[in-house]
Amino acid sequence: MNTPSTAYSDAVSHTQSETRPMSEQLRAANLLFRIENVPFCKWHTRARIVMGSATLFDAFDALSLAFVLPVLVGLWHLSASQIGVLIAAGYLGQVVGALVFGWLAERIGRVPSATVTVGVMSVMSVVCAFTGSLHMLFLMRFLQGIGVGGEVPVAATYINELSQAHGRGRFFILYELIFPLGLLAAAQLGAFIVPRFGWEYMFLIGGIPGIVVAILIARLPESPRWLISRGRFDKAERIIERLEASTRKRNLDTRTQKAEVDERVVGLLNGLESKQKGTWKELFSPFYRGRTVVVWLLWASSYFVANGINNWLPSLYRTVYHLPLQESLHMASISNVLSTCGVLACALLIDRVGRRRWAMACFVISGILLAVLGIHGAGSAWSVMLLGSSAYAVMATTTVLLYLYTPEIYPTRMRAIGTGLATSWLRAASAAAPAIVGVVLTGKGIAAVFIMFAVVSAVGFLVAGRMVETTNRALEEISP
Repeated sequence: MNTPSTAYSDAVSHTQSETRPMSEQLRAANLLFRIENVPFCKWHTRARIVMGSATLFDAFDALSLAFVLPVLVGLWHLSASQIGVLIAAGYLGQVVGALVFGWLAERIGRVPSATVTVGVMSVMSVVCAFTGSLHMLFLMRFLQGIGVGGEVPVAATYINELSQAHGRGRFFILYELIFPLGLLAAAQLGAFIVPRFGWEYMFLIGGIPGIVVAILIARLPESPRWLISRGRFDKAERIIERLEASTRKRNLDTRTQKAEVDERVVGLLNGLESKQKGTWKELFSPFYRGRTVVVWLLWASSYFVANGINNWLPSLYRTVYHLPLQESLHMASISNVLSTCGVLACALLIDRVGRRRWAMACFVISGILLAVLGIHGAGSAWSVMLLGSSAYAVMATTTVLLYLYTPEIYPTRMRAIGTGLATSWLRAASAAAPAIVGVVLTGKGIAAVFIMFAVVSAVGFLVAGRMVETTNRALEEISP
């Protein structure tokens, strides 16, 4: 009876016409096979918790301004257009961060890049607490955005590369659940702290713990897949040995048939055939061009809707419906409670439903809710809370899904670059949406704002139909 190790040897022999010393390609395939052969265990959980802590504070920092603005509107006498521009500042910085750190993560590694991004966003959050004018806060939010924009794609790439084919969706989305939890924490703490202690404390709460998290991230092991792609096999093997030592369980035991091992190894070898260093130009090669265009449009459309709604809700309740400050903040926090429930459902069901069908359904449901809200004129704050918050919660599951899907459709050699460039479209859309909402709200009224969001959701639905299904497929099989 074959063990996984001997079965692997037989499989390698099957793929070669003659016996010869293991080449770099075969050694890489062996290491990738060993990663896939260890089920999710405490080693994976530790990495998910530490990197997830960074993502939590990323989400907190991204939303903190929304719960500060209702105070600053009165304190600094801000107009609707100034509110939109101030919200956009952080997202403009995030465009820069996503591009720069996506490129840097391919050069120096996932862990060093994530450490720097978390450090930048946390330090700048503390600095934001000591700004005293619109222009200074705009500048500091822009600088903070560079760190926020870099952390998310690098962290998503790292966690995706630690995952294995079967159950990757559930494992990854449970990690990404920390993002809506961060938004929820920002919403709940904002509703409690800002009226009682002042807006400055929101930035301090988001910044100081983040500095500690940056130190913890620096101690994480590097992504073995990235090390393998760079030819650093010895270091990758040491990390994989620690992974294997953390549990005795294996996905392929001594009863596994040789054919199954053979199939997996050959697939991994096929995924390693290309030796060139990944560049952004390869994103537009014949094989990846369609994937790149589709995923860029998905990021832009989903985040235009999600962040357009989420960042404006507290100010809408305060300025359009004239609700008291504390009630405005509490009503706005409902959307983040609902989105957390939605993301949890996504984590449990995504590997059964599939990436494409889930995204298409979310765009349809969200679009219908927003269209109904717009057609009926968004006549009350309660209708906005019910329909608008529900639409946001549904769309939020797609925004989280894209952090799973985007790293899946690119190979290791350009996974961080591809994810970084894709997420730059979310930043651009998130910067544009609040500013456009301010213009449409002033010129056309609140109903037109929700009709606009419904139209963008319809575009997202059409694009989602072109997604490549990646469920339960090895990364090397999806992206050669």
